[in-house]
Amino acid sequence: MVRTFSLGNIRRGGLLAIAAAVLFGLSTPAAKAVVGNVHPLLLAGLLYLGSGLGLGVMILLGHRHGVGLKRADLPWLLATILFGGALGPGLLMWGLTETTGSAASLLLTLEGVFTALIAWIVFREPFNKRVGLGMAAIFLGAVLLALCSPSGGAGTFGAVAVAAACLSWAIDNNCTSKIADVDALTLASMKGIAAGATNTALALALGNTVPAPALVGASALIGFFGFGLSLVFFVLALREIGAARTGAYFSAAPFLGAVIGLVVLREPVTLSLVLAGLLMGLGVYLHLTESHADVEMVFPKEDRVA
Repeated sequence: MVRTFSLGNIRRGGLLAIAAAVLFGLSTPAAKAVVGNVHPLLLAGLLYLGSGLGLGVMILLGHRHGVGLKRADLPWLLATILFGGALGPGLLMWGLTETTGSAASLLLTLEGVFTALIAWIVFREPFNKRVGLGMAAIFLGAVLLALCSPSGGAGTFGAVAVAAACLSWAIDNNCTSKIADVDALTLASMKGIAAGATNTALALALGNTVPAPALVGASALIGFFGFGLSLVFFVLALREIGAARTGAYFSAAPFLGAVIGLVVLREPVTLSLVLAGLLMGLGVYLHLTESHADVEMVFPKEDRVA
């Protein structure tokens, strides 16, 4: 079996992925607090514009984290913009209108599941039974949330919308992994500006109006940290541990968002939410405690090449 990817520094990659998870986890309940006052599609555009423009300023200040973009990278970049920048945020914002921030945050763990499945099946990254069991636990927790009534948590429409967002981001993650050596700031900035401009223009064309400056500023700030810097750390993690494992570590993000949603937004605590959280917590634990030895049990070193 010929491998096209080999693991780098698991500890460094894991820390970078967790940093990305923390920033993104904070953004979900923050976006939930704003979404009631801004059309979902317009909010998605403002979030990504804040991300792209903010990172653009950092580029002008001389920050670089990789090589330049090549012509061969353009198809992968366009795919990340379409799935991760346009479809994913729009679907998530629609889902947030039909579900609580805490339930939506937990449902976002599906992104790690979908990312890993695509990475294993399509791009043939290494995996093992431990990670597979973790993914199964996360998936069962998401199904439990999806079966909740709207008053109790996710609701069918909201759950499907958030799950579709996760699938879009999973495709995005795997496409991004193909160009992870590109300067992370440049990659994230281009994606943010292109996706943000597209969503914003579409929202305005549909008759929506620009909200008050305070809401625009809040949305841009949330986007810069939760979508911009988070993506930069995510890309750096991809270089070390690949899409499947970065997605697995990133699964920690929803729990932070769920806790904030419960405490700050005063959302209800239900039995289904608690059980789903325990299942998803088990899955994340299995991912975070994986070691190189676990990988070697399934994929001997001679089967993997850099």
